[in-house]
Amino acid sequence: QVQLVESGGGSVQSGGSLRLSCAASGSYSTYCMGWFRQAPGKEREEVATIDSDGSTNYADSVKGRFTISQDNAKNTLYLQMNSLKPEDTAMYYCAASSGSCAWGVYNFWGQGTQVTVSS
Repeated sequence: QVQLVESGGGSVQSGGSLRLSCAASGSYSTYCMGWFRQAPGKEREEVATIDSDGSTNYADSVKGRFTISQDNAKNTLYLQMNSLKPEDTAMYYCAASSGSCAWGVYNFWGQGTQVTVSS
């Protein structure tokens, strides 16, 4: 089992920055980690993923503004979010997969952290 705990959410003004963290614990091997978000009344969407080889992928809506990274020594996943917009407002979730990111199936999820961006 893998336990994922997100932190770092909060309220910021448009143009501001936040860094989300996801602390992972447990003994299950994971190969792909990702950030997802879900706004009220909308479907959950993939924001960014990072594979075991370090390759990353971003949603078009966040390219150039968000950066996903991980510190394997600390078992922590990060999402640096810059130039935030009101449309980035959502609950952000960390997820882990026992397969590659291309597989697209995530076995473990965190509880989420709220990000609110005001105009």
